[in-house]
Amino acid sequence: MAVEDKHISYRIYLVAFCLFLMALAITFKLTKIQWVEGDHYRKLAKERTVKNFVIPANKGNIYSADGSLLATSIPNYNIRFDAVAPKSEDFETNVKLLADSLSVMLGKPSGFYLNQLKTARANKNRYLLIAKKLSYTQYVKIKSFPLFNLGANKGGMITEQKTVREHPIGKIAERTIGYEREDENGKLVGKGIEWSFRHYLNGKDGKVLKQKIAKGQWKPIRDQNEVDPQDGYDVMSTIDVYIQDIAHHALLKQLQEYKADHGCVVVMETKTGKIRAISNLGKLRESDSTYFETTNYAIAESHEPGSTFKLVDMIALLDDQKVDTSKVYNTFGGVIDYRGKKVRDSHEGGYGSISLGRGFEVSSNTVLVQAVYENYKNNPKEFVDRIDRMGLNKPLGLPFQGEGKPYIPQPGDKHWSAISLPWMAFGYGVSVTPLQTLTLYNAVANNGEMVKPQFVSEIKEWNRTIKKYNKEVINPRICAPETIKKLKAVLTNVVKKGTGSKLYSKDFSMAGKTGTAQANYGKNGGSEKHYISSFVGFFPAENPKYSCIVVVHKPNTSGNNYYGADVAGPVFKRVAQKIFTDAPSTNEIKNLNKKIGKQEKAYAEFETKANSESKVVPNVKGMSGMDAVALLENMKMKVKVIGFGKVKRQSIQPGSALTKNQIIILELS
Repeated sequence: MAVEDKHISYRIYLVAFCLFLMALAITFKLTKIQWVEGDHYRKLAKERTVKNFVIPANKGNIYSADGSLLATSIPNYNIRFDAVAPKSEDFETNVKLLADSLSVMLGKPSGFYLNQLKTARANKNRYLLIAKKLSYTQYVKIKSFPLFNLGANKGGMITEQKTVREHPIGKIAERTIGYEREDENGKLVGKGIEWSFRHYLNGKDGKVLKQKIAKGQWKPIRDQNEVDPQDGYDVMSTIDVYIQDIAHHALLKQLQEYKADHGCVVVMETKTGKIRAISNLGKLRESDSTYFETTNYAIAESHEPGSTFKLVDMIALLDDQKVDTSKVYNTFGGVIDYRGKKVRDSHEGGYGSISLGRGFEVSSNTVLVQAVYENYKNNPKEFVDRIDRMGLNKPLGLPFQGEGKPYIPQPGDKHWSAISLPWMAFGYGVSVTPLQTLTLYNAVANNGEMVKPQFVSEIKEWNRTIKKYNKEVINPRICAPETIKKLKAVLTNVVKKGTGSKLYSKDFSMAGKTGTAQANYGKNGGSEKHYISSFVGFFPAENPKYSCIVVVHKPNTSGNNYYGADVAGPVFKRVAQKIFTDAPSTNEIKNLNKKIGKQEKAYAEFETKANSESKVVPNVKGMSGMDAVALLENMKMKVKVIGFGKVKRQSIQPGSALTKNQIIILELS
């Protein structure tokens, strides 16, 4: 018995000792947590309940010269459904009505949505996708649907908002407007105005401290460290939407007709250098028949220009007073030989004996090569230096990445040969971008003053100008006024009675130069010849307002109609013709606005007028957002809304031609 009592006492002591050790360990741990690790755990607890959140800044818009929206940020909405959230009674009462409403808005049968909703309820799916990329007006409408109108907690509607960048005018000028996005590695990349002016457009994000409350919600905590976001500035481009639309469709039509690989057209304002239109269209694959804006050929693609480079010859010869336009040359049956290499005229048999001026007008290779070679063969550096002084030996210094580099061979370098000088005379062995060529021709149109191409006119914050971009002169005088006068005369004659005579119109005057260059000559040329067809010039010829270049690569050569006058010339003529015969004047636009009605008139009257005169876009500035949306949707337009209140700005100018399903963006304030 004594032994048994002893064993019991031993066990009691053992248990007590173990409990003591446990208590000691707990005390030690609590002390450590409280005094040693306390700061760490308090910080951890705070991080889980209090956290800084980024407040994204609103990105600025890009506008055209006439105030139309070219790029803007708009909200898109994804709608999901928490099938567990609604009470059984609410779900059963409203599910059929919800399915019917979704069917009307989204287009699929009511039974499809009913089955989806009931299946999600049975499977306790808390994240069923209902619709993606809804506009603001669609989002407002779907919130009013049965069941969803009970709110997120009772109705189960989950809203995911995402801001996306959109081009209201579609794919037109897409490459120049550009983009900014993350690549597959999460690195920011971009092109065009969006990328080059991102430091103005993006603004600065803010931050706010929030505290976690019930049901995973976060409540803002106002403190001295809160930083308000600074919205991005707006960028005012030089693009004119009307001219851009003309240029885009004129180029597209010609590319399709000739099944060309790619091409570009640029329209520049003569006095200022402002780019009023720039279109770059190309195929993704050779077999494609659809064209996209994937590469900015006008800026990035340096190529042999062919006969459009002959203007350089004329500037050098006339300004250096080597010869005059009246100097006569023998074309030798259209073929001359230089060091075993033949220079040919496109006109078989040549032109007999003709003047330098006439040789330029008919684009005679033999005439221009003779003139350049005879006068510069003993000192080719004099000719090349003249090219350098024109600024053709270096990039224009545009604000965009990827500008093509020109190539002008220099006497004495490893690429210079005995035929370099004569080949340069008709645009081979040199490389320039279309925009460089246009800048030179624009200088002639501008009486010798060479101005830098300009894509952006100013940076604005609402109505306040942050930065203004003024005209930038590259060269105040590329040649003497007497030379300019002679150049304008021969360029005008190219259209009147030269290689560009197909473009002549008695209604308006044009001046310019055709160009046709073989792109795959030499040992690796292959049996099929590829050509670059171009036309560059200005209009009106007497008092130029615009200059324009059109370049088309690899047009179909069947039918022998691959020359610049046939392929590129019609685009130039179409642009000039539309600008000077179809462009509405300011007074005409004002009259259109009057026909539509004043902003202050009642909505009913406004709607009546809009319906009766529905060929033009109405002026909805000053109207309430709800009224403006109703009016425009009634006119079969697709409306996207930014902000709340009254219409401050509309993406399509009042008086513009109305087309069905046209997208218009309204900014409210």
